[in-house]
Amino acid sequence: MNRAYEVKLDKIEPLQVLSPEGKVVNEEMLPKFTDEQLRELMRRMAFTRVWDQRAVSLNRQGRLGFYAPVSGQEAAMIGSEFVLEKEDFICPGYRDMPQIVWHGLPMYQAFLYSRGHQHGGQIPEDVHVLMPQIIIGAQIVEAAGVAMGLKLKGKKNVAITYTGDGGSSQGDFYEGMNFAGAFKLPAIFFVQNNQYAISTPIAKQTAAGTIAQKAVAAGIRGVQVDGMDVLAVTAAVREAREHALEGRPTLIEAITYRFGPHSMSGDDPTKYRTKDEQGEWEVKDPLVRFRRYLESKGLWSEEDENKTIEEAKEHVAEQIKRAESVDKMTIAGLLESMFEEPPVHIREQIELYSAGGEK
Repeated sequence: MNRAYEVKLDKIEPLQVLSPEGKVVNEEMLPKFTDEQLRELMRRMAFTRVWDQRAVSLNRQGRLGFYAPVSGQEAAMIGSEFVLEKEDFICPGYRDMPQIVWHGLPMYQAFLYSRGHQHGGQIPEDVHVLMPQIIIGAQIVEAAGVAMGLKLKGKKNVAITYTGDGGSSQGDFYEGMNFAGAFKLPAIFFVQNNQYAISTPIAKQTAAGTIAQKAVAAGIRGVQVDGMDVLAVTAAVREAREHALEGRPTLIEAITYRFGPHSMSGDDPTKYRTKDEQGEWEVKDPLVRFRRYLESKGLWSEEDENKTIEEAKEHVAEQIKRAESVDKMTIAGLLESMFEEPPVHIREQIELYSAGGEK
C-alpha cells in the first residue's frame, strides 16, 4: 500500500482520494463504504453547512455567545468522526462542535456552551467527549491522559483530539504527543491546518515544511491528508485508529481552509486574506467535491440536498429554542454544581446566595 503521504523528514504530497472534480484518483485508498454510508456522510456534511450558517446568524442576533465558524472544514470534521466507534473519546477545541454533536452531544447543549451556560458542559454519561477546550492546545494533553486511561483499563478504543495550525505552535502540542509516543498510547492528534492562526499565516508560524513531520520528534506516525476530501480523511483516520490500537499514535495534518472568520468575535478575514486566495480554495469546497462524486454514482440528488437543508433548519430552530428555555444560571446553582458534596465554605455560600445574597 502506498505510504507516500506518511512523513519521514521530506516534504510530501497529502493523501487524496477524490480530485476537486469528484473523480477517484487513488483507488487503493478508496474507503469501502456502503451506498447508505456514503449518503449519510454527505447528509451530515450538508446538514453541518446549514447549521453553521444558522449559528452565524444566531450569533449576530445575540442569541449565541462565542462561535467559531466551520464552513470549509466539514470534510475534516465530519469525515474524521464518521469512522470512530461510539466509545472512542473526542477531546475537542472550541471550533469542534460538529464532531462532538455527531458523536452524541445534543445540539442544544452545544448552544448552551456557546452561551456560557454551565449545563453546556454537563456531558451525558453515554457520550464520550470532553467539553470543548477554550485554551489553545490544552486538549492535546487531555487526550494523552484519556488515552492513558483507555490503555490502563484495557479498552479497545482510542482518544482523538483536534486543534488548528495555531495550536501546533503551543507547548502542550509537543508535550501531549511526546507523552503518547513514550507510553505507546491509543491516541490520534488531528490538526486542521486551515492556513491561519486567526490572522497569522502558517508560513509565519513555523519553519517546518509540514506540521505532520513534527511527529518525528515525538517518535510517532505523521500523516498529511487533503482536508477538503472527505474520503481521504476517513481513510487516514480509519488507518490511524488501527495503528493507535496497536500502541502507535498518529499525528494527522489535514490541509483545509475556513471560508469564514476565525470567530464571530470581531475577526475580519478580509484584512489578511485576498479574494484570489479565497477563490482558489472555494473550488476545492468539500461539499461540492463529494456531491459530484455521489451524483456520478446516482447516490445524491437536488431533492436529497433540499430535504437535508430543511431538516437542518428545523432542527437548529428547535434546538436553539430548547437552549433558550433552560433556566438562567444563578450563583447558587453554579456553586451547587462544583462538588458532589460541597465543602462547608461552599455550602455556606450556597445558602447565602439562595437566601437572596446575590441581589
